Amino acid sequence: MSQSNPCVQCGACCARFRVSFYWGQTSAHPDGTVPIELTEPISAHYVAMRGTNQAQKRCIALSGEIGQTVGCTIYEQRSETCRSFEAGDERCNQARRHWGLAAL
Repeated sequence: MSQSNPCVQCGACCARFRVSFYWGQTSAHPDGTVPIELTEPISAHYVAMRGTNQAQKRCIALSGEIGQTVGCTIYEQRSETCRSFEAGDERCNQARRHWGLAAL
């Protein structure tokens, strides 16, 4: 992830929303990439990133301090849920507001 990407100084979304996705995206499936040990089951077919399925959310794969300098420890292996999140969209700005950060 490029240092010019606003996400490397944010991380608000990773500590605001539940990150859930189809279990087939985990390493338990031959084509999956997300390490299964970093997930927890939420239904028969879906998992969530550990730390995001609780009241005080923070993805287990998030490193650093929100609003300062952050990174995803599994960036190349992240789920489609994470890949589809867009910096500056309404959900991004909602998360940023929650953490006291200005909208993009």
